[in-house]
Amino acid sequence: MSNTEFPDDELRHEQEFIDGLYARVDVLRGDAEAGVADALAQGHTPRQARLERDILVAERSGLLAALNAVDGSLCFGRIDLASGHTHHIGRIGLRADDDERTPVLIDWRADVARPFYLATGHTPMGLRRRRHIATEGRRVTHLHDEILDLGDDTRTGHEDPTGDAVLLAALNSARTGRMGDIVRTIQADQDRVIRAPHRGVMVVEGGPGTGKTAVALHRAAYLLYEHRELLARRAVLIVGPNPAFLGYIGEVLPSLGETGVLLATVGELFPGVRTTRTDAPEAAEVKGRAEMAGVLAEYVRDRQTLPDPVIAIEHDREILMLDDGLVNVARERTRATKLPHNVAREHFEGHILNTLTDMLAERIGTDPYDGSNLLDPSDVTQIRDELAENPEVWSAIDQLWPRITPRRLVADFLAAPEGYLSDEDAAAVRRPVTRHWTVSDVPLLDEAAELLGEDDRLARERAERERQRQIAYAQGVLDVSYASRTFEFEDKEEDDPESSEVLSAHDIIDAERFAERHEEDDHRSAAERAAADRTWAFGHIIVDEAQELSPMAWRLLMRRSPTRSMTLVGDPAQTSEAGGVGSWEGILGPYVEDRWEHHRLGVNYRTPAEIMEVAAAVVRDAHPGFEPPSSVRATGVRPWARAAADLPAATADAVKELTPEEGRLAVVAPRELHRALAARLDGVTAGAEPDLTHQVVLLDPRQAKGLEFDSVLVVEPGRYGTSDLYVALTRATQRLGVLHTEPLPEPLAKALA
Repeated sequence: MSNTEFPDDELRHEQEFIDGLYARVDVLRGDAEAGVADALAQGHTPRQARLERDILVAERSGLLAALNAVDGSLCFGRIDLASGHTHHIGRIGLRADDDERTPVLIDWRADVARPFYLATGHTPMGLRRRRHIATEGRRVTHLHDEILDLGDDTRTGHEDPTGDAVLLAALNSARTGRMGDIVRTIQADQDRVIRAPHRGVMVVEGGPGTGKTAVALHRAAYLLYEHRELLARRAVLIVGPNPAFLGYIGEVLPSLGETGVLLATVGELFPGVRTTRTDAPEAAEVKGRAEMAGVLAEYVRDRQTLPDPVIAIEHDREILMLDDGLVNVARERTRATKLPHNVAREHFEGHILNTLTDMLAERIGTDPYDGSNLLDPSDVTQIRDELAENPEVWSAIDQLWPRITPRRLVADFLAAPEGYLSDEDAAAVRRPVTRHWTVSDVPLLDEAAELLGEDDRLARERAERERQRQIAYAQGVLDVSYASRTFEFEDKEEDDPESSEVLSAHDIIDAERFAERHEEDDHRSAAERAAADRTWAFGHIIVDEAQELSPMAWRLLMRRSPTRSMTLVGDPAQTSEAGGVGSWEGILGPYVEDRWEHHRLGVNYRTPAEIMEVAAAVVRDAHPGFEPPSSVRATGVRPWARAAADLPAATADAVKELTPEEGRLAVVAPRELHRALAARLDGVTAGAEPDLTHQVVLLDPRQAKGLEFDSVLVVEPGRYGTSDLYVALTRATQRLGVLHTEPLPEPLAKALA
């Protein structure tokens, strides 16, 4: 780097440091790529070596993912200590190649980095100076220094008098359609939540723009750093309200070097089902009630039937009669095991077979003269074995205690819910048997799977048959190898030492071990395995917009988190789903009672004061005591409202006016207007999941939750409920416009007057 390019000594020093870091990163990347290639090239190896290879591939692949994710923005800060030491802060940690493995770049999550976020002039935490380093790619562009030791008169020429330049630059920057990490600008109140030591359930509550989602994601990154071994093995689950939102936040954790995370909506949490379809509000509310767990349990019990009046089974020219009394004894004994329906079936089968065996043994083995039984135990066993091969016996068992899949159970219930729900509720949820599932169905499917369990005997039998087939194939390979060796040396002299010393495959391995070496390896990550396993227990779960989830959805999630290690993010004031629980006490009471920690974020970093004033007035009309989060900035631009005669044409004109040169615009409108509006907007489509990277997107209020845009146009706000309108009004970072043909809600009209 020449003096001509960087006449400033401070900039030159930081650029040389960054160049050295990336030289180290390039070496690490090359080593990791070579390590992965070498490990994969080993192919099939003995079991222990294969395990070691898989571990190496996972470790090096994770390192590659982390290095690639943070490339171009590796280091963002420096702290100068009063002791004279200096630490550079970055997204990941790097060490020197010396014997002591001296830290060169400090991971932002390390304790030594914490003063970068918490130190103030009043509490400097041992710092003289805090420096923010701005980069474009690998090039240093700006430095911002904050003096924390006011007695130190050394100046660099890069001092930031207010200490807010970096934060305000981030807040005012154009949006890209993807959430960025806040690792450069974490504020003190956010840092306390991110690093909180609490290991159970933590609630992060905050109004629009308070950064609660970003805080939760950074907390996930922090927990992955602090508890790497556990969470890498068990994975972290992040649950979002819709696929667009998950796409919006999807790059945050990779940018922090973390990739072992599963992102999913509730509609994706039952393996084999991926749905974004929604029910009518009335149906969603009924399906989401906690009482549905009991309803489904009753429905399962009713599938465990009794004969009406008897079932006749023909066996060896005898007619055996199963009446309701005999079957009821078997049913009650089976129910007493407390096992899930499908798992308990094995016990029911045993009871029925024993009942039929006793019945037949008594009939054919009783001495007609003295009533004694002439059969010995081996005879009785033979009778039972023969009954177990009678198709009529299994037909009766299938009728009385059928195997049921979760999909079949829920589909049958929804096709005919009468008798289990009130007439009104049954009418709301009833639908013909269909393959199309809704988001509200997924918790029902999960509940059904829990009630039914999985009888894995057939799967075990199939696996054993496949194993025996593999062993037989391996034996054939070994036999061919042995025959080839025999043929090769059969013409050699008997005393030929070469002939006697050469080993064949038969000499060093048997068929079973040979087959094991060719078993298919599972190279899936923990997150990928978790996605396919309904019973997976995650190391930590983050739920965004948590107030919207129904009681049945919470039952599903709590099964995924037996340790109750969770971070819940939301704002009860934004609850809009009819089935949403809303209050934290209502969500958590049934599971952890009062053993949870609550943090409230009260500073709005997104929404300018002018827009927040309007949004707060809408909520305050319905809830007079409402206190919105306080905005950190004002833009001087007031929101506006316009009446329109031709709504699509007025929308097209407003979009041209509001669309920023850089950044994103959202048109938030009721779903029933989307087709007409999209027809007048270039490049905008209705009905599909929105691509948030497009400059203009069309959303309904529910889709807009958790998102932010430079400008927002709200269309026909009179059709929104209070919560939906509050959400729509608080998505903009710069400008807000309102279009309407119908009268505005009174509080909104007053606020915009």
